[in-house]
Amino acid sequence: MYSIRSLRTLAVPAIAVALLVGCQSASKTASVDPADAKPARITITPGSDTAAIAPDATVEVTASHGTLTKVRVVPDGAGSQAVTVTGALSHSKSSWHSTRTMTPGTTYTVEATATNAAGKSAVQHSAFRTRTRTAQQINGVTVTPSKGSTVGVGQPVSLAFDHPVRNKAAVERHLTISTSPKTEGSWGWTKDPLTGIERVDWRPKTYWHKGTKVTLQAHLSGVNTGDSRYLRRDVSTTFTIGTPRISKVDIKNHTMTVYEDGQKQKTIPISAGQPAYPTWNGTMVVLDKAPMVNMTSESVGIADPYDKDVPWAVHLTTSGTYAHAAPWNEGRGYFGQTNMSHGCVGMSLADGKWFYNRATQGDIVHITGSTRATVSPGNGFGDWNLPYPSWQKLSALR
Repeated sequence: MYSIRSLRTLAVPAIAVALLVGCQSASKTASVDPADAKPARITITPGSDTAAIAPDATVEVTASHGTLTKVRVVPDGAGSQAVTVTGALSHSKSSWHSTRTMTPGTTYTVEATATNAAGKSAVQHSAFRTRTRTAQQINGVTVTPSKGSTVGVGQPVSLAFDHPVRNKAAVERHLTISTSPKTEGSWGWTKDPLTGIERVDWRPKTYWHKGTKVTLQAHLSGVNTGDSRYLRRDVSTTFTIGTPRISKVDIKNHTMTVYEDGQKQKTIPISAGQPAYPTWNGTMVVLDKAPMVNMTSESVGIADPYDKDVPWAVHLTTSGTYAHAAPWNEGRGYFGQTNMSHGCVGMSLADGKWFYNRATQGDIVHITGSTRATVSPGNGFGDWNLPYPSWQKLSALR
């Protein structure tokens, strides 16, 4: 198992603190007269009389005349989705501080136990609330791919945010990718040029190997993304890399050749974007697919009017590029001969269904020979259009 961690601090669970300290404090009791031992005193910050605190504030517990044997910081309410706070104990075991952020709009209870030199325990409690989750205080996140899915070799791990992230480094430090087998890769920040949605994606140096298991753990609840806008929850996903499927579109020769496991499966005659509406060049990743999609000229800002129900549509970019069947062009001699689409990769009804049935989220479609520019990294998952060293530079921690 290979783990890439952005978090620098080792978080020690509260229960581990109790076990670690409890077995050592007992050794002090034999040589101390209980009458001479001062009672242990515990101070908890924030206290119960504290106003609502920021979700990324630090919880601190200190003990005088004794050592801490137990610290728990837990959210109130059975079945709560709020996170439990982990922390670290000092070497002297006289202080403890939290090492992760808290869920916004949540009441937390602190329970701390300390033992004095005579072995007598003292207990202290505190309760406080993190700031309320209002629309102005919250940022949302969507994770791709979904948990338990099997995806193609080009699929990055992706977190898309509802609002811009000003403090990218703070977010990235809370992200952990684990892969089996070992896979080199990097986070990179990008923005969709059409929607403005900001993402952080983790892509390997090269395409994934078949059968790789990938796990994301993102401890984001309470992380300030900037301008006091906090993320409200932790997120995670685990997925598997499936059949390597790479389709190579040659616009000049009007063909799409589909490879699986490195073996050619089929060469399909296609018709791509006409000179006025050329298809994007570059490497694209299958986003999703649908048996029928309504496509209009207005939705992609094209002057030449059209409104069609398009069968066997495989989605490649957020700007509207698809590989799909175009039965209205059958019999016109376009497929394999000339480019007459509005930017999509069109094919016959039979070929479109064949391609649709095989296409999987994360598959690679590589297009060459167009007069148009290379698709940008943020337009769909165009991450692969940057060389790996350039992609690494998009990490906020480089």
